[in-house]
Amino acid sequence: MSTFRLNLMALKEENEVLNEIKKEDQYTNHHDFKTEEQSFSCSQTETTSIQERAQKSENISYFNCQDCGKSFTHKGSINRHMKIHTGEKPYSCPQCGKDFHQHGGLKVHMSIHTGERPFTCQQCGKRFKRIVNLDYHMRVHAGKSPFTCHQCGKNFCRKGTLDYHMRVHTERPYTCPHCTKSFSQKGKFEYHIRNHTREKPYICPQCGNGFIQKGHVIDHIRIHTGEKPFTCQQCGNSFRQKGCLNRHMKTHIGEK
Repeated sequence: MSTFRLNLMALKEENEVLNEIKKEDQYTNHHDFKTEEQSFSCSQTETTSIQERAQKSENISYFNCQDCGKSFTHKGSINRHMKIHTGEKPYSCPQCGKDFHQHGGLKVHMSIHTGERPFTCQQCGKRFKRIVNLDYHMRVHAGKSPFTCHQCGKNFCRKGTLDYHMRVHTERPYTCPHCTKSFSQKGKFEYHIRNHTREKPYICPQCGNGFIQKGHVIDHIRIHTGEKPFTCQQCGNSFRQKGCLNRHMKTHIGEK
């Protein structure tokens, strides 16, 4: 996925947020009346609006899934949904062959191979494929991590991330068929399996070298681009990897 397409997606997401804010402002302005007469007029308008929406709702045609009972207002939506039940995955990754139900899923997946992460945190240099992930990450710097693990004390911005983390303490559902080692997270399990199979699904688009882990191809691509996103705040030296910066920072220990 090109940087242009990713930026376009980001603009669309931001536009949706602005539209929601605009709707809230319109709702507030509509209800902020001063007199009883105006308030009564507003009440009449609301009643009429509710009746109109109810009438429209009755006229909507719903498409029901015969397998699970879910309802959809558009035929295209139920067609996409039915692929979950049929197992149909018509969109294949040309790099590794992984299949997807929807074209959007394939587009997000392709950034794994290209290493594109156009959204960069200005505080720590960490990069993200989508702007929404950068927004969640920024909460860490802002101290907005309200979900705390009661076993180890780690904090998380989202409840889903905390739930995922809790598997580390409570369960290990992914078992390696080669050596019976088990894992709490699917990503770590898949990485471990590649140590047995020697599969290298992450391909450098510049030179064709393959890598077992996504982070490795991202670091490798910086060799071609010359990018060094991790900068020492004390002396200005820049590095391709966060680990290199951390090792460098130790050289400043003891300096006045």
